[in-house]
Amino acid sequence: MLTIEALKAFGANTAEGVSRCINNEAFYLRMVTKAMADTNYEKLEKAIHAGDKDAAFEAAHALKGVLGNLSLTPILEPVEEITELLRSRTDADYEPILNRILTKKKELDNL
Repeated sequence: MLTIEALKAFGANTAEGVSRCINNEAFYLRMVTKAMADTNYEKLEKAIHAGDKDAAFEAAHALKGVLGNLSLTPILEPVEEITELLRSRTDADYEPILNRILTKKKELDNL
């Protein structure tokens, strides 16, 4: 069961996230659960593998907003990194950043 304590141990700034959710911990936990099921993770992965920077940017940018609002910092940081690289259409190896995102998402899924 997902808890505030588990999210803190994961590295989320739960105080900030809960404050954005009208100081309602139950609401915050529901939003985190929804964020974990966001289809943009899969869209980002598929777009990166397909070399579609536009679609990858859209997915990453959407995730950045959700993760930022919930202060899920361990996933937010690599998402911000990939978003900015994609925004500038930088030619880069996106796989290592994508792997960090997916690894942190898996950790979150297992809380």
